[in-house]
Amino acid sequence: MNRVSDYVRAALCTALGFGYSPIAPGTVGTLPAVAIFLGIAYIAPPKDQTMIIGAALAVTCVLSIALGGWAETHWGRKDPRHFVLDEVAGFFLTVLLFRVPDPFVTAAWAFVVTRAADIVKPWPASKFEALPAGWGILMDDLGASLYAVLVLHVAYYLVPRLFLAS
Repeated sequence: MNRVSDYVRAALCTALGFGYSPIAPGTVGTLPAVAIFLGIAYIAPPKDQTMIIGAALAVTCVLSIALGGWAETHWGRKDPRHFVLDEVAGFFLTVLLFRVPDPFVTAAWAFVVTRAADIVKPWPASKFEALPAGWGILMDDLGASLYAVLVLHVAYYLVPRLFLAS
């Protein structure tokens, strides 16, 4: 039973294995969130999309917090590189707070800017890494995503044509 539960935990932490990418696991690990967002955007009724994205964010946050301690023990380090559920949550936060009419344009810009903000981790988002286990793993990504949302809204205000579909 323990082997099965460890397999399930690892699958969740790695966004179904995407976090095992040898190159840029955080970036590759965000791709399932992009696919889920696009599925929601193209399938769910517009009136339900915000609620569904919010639910996806809540689930990934709860799982990140709950699995963070296990992941640190399992992979033997704080904020292990294979743990990408926090990147999934960060992307969901970005698209919850910033969307343009074309879902693909939203996904593309949100992906690029969220990943950049997560890599740079502006202050004080970087300070959240010091929180214990799952909280530290998650909160620095959510903080970086708030910066991404700010950048996207400012860019949309200043250069709206960047967000128009061709």
